Amino acid sequence: MEAVDELRTHLVIPDTQAKAGVPTAHLEWCGAYIVDRQPDCIIHLGDHFDGPSLSSYDVGKKVFEGRRYLSDVEAANKAFDILCQPLEEHNRQQALVKHKKYKPELHLLIGNHEDRITRAVNDDAKLEGTIGLHDLNYEAHGWTVHDFLKPVQLDGVWYAHYWANPMSGRPFAGTAATRLKTLGHSFTMGHQQTLDYATRFLSNGVQQCGLVAGAFYLHDEDYKSYQGNAHWRGLIVCHQVSEGAYDPMFVGMDYLCRRYEGMSLEKFMRKVY
Repeated sequence: MEAVDELRTHLVIPDTQAKAGVPTAHLEWCGAYIVDRQPDCIIHLGDHFDGPSLSSYDVGKKVFEGRRYLSDVEAANKAFDILCQPLEEHNRQQALVKHKKYKPELHLLIGNHEDRITRAVNDDAKLEGTIGLHDLNYEAHGWTVHDFLKPVQLDGVWYAHYWANPMSGRPFAGTAATRLKTLGHSFTMGHQQTLDYATRFLSNGVQQCGLVAGAFYLHDEDYKSYQGNAHWRGLIVCHQVSEGAYDPMFVGMDYLCRRYEGMSLEKFMRKVY
């Protein structure tokens, strides 16, 4: 029998927005899920570092008091350690018994929150050499880090933290279906706290997929109010990715909690947090 070509699997991690004082259990679940599923390629869509001390929106407000850059970096790096620990421990154990290590492609897209660091340096030359993206430990964990808004193409899917109108530089608006038509190619982006997926078939039979997913965290954001925080949070597994087409599987936070904690997310949050 003729061998069947193996198509690759992508695991997409939306924005994690790690900062001091927020839960990190979901990052443990994500790390364990990576080891269990062993996708070929893992893409973090950016905004792991939240960086509230660099937020220009909150300057002068009461909530800004007490924020410190070093605390933001420490919180983000500790959270990234948690995310990466299961894979790194798995490979340590594999090495001990002389078994093959699991080595997926690891890609991280710099988001607009990480870009706050770059903007701060650009706005104040005195900061050059004292702070920078090098403060974050992404590359130390073996991830390939991609510049802010630089598109990355993997198996025909184009990834970016968000897609910007070339005339204004601002993110394209509209649904995933609208952006798919505007861009003209399969895309995946984070940035927006929503889940929106669309697919279309061209007349030549080509399938294109558009995905917007911008939240993988347990905490609520104060600025979004009660109703604004009612949005989907989770991971996306893209099966059989080829030439921009794939079959998506949406892995919600409640599923991960039940799998790794043995209880519903609602019960876990009441018990632990």
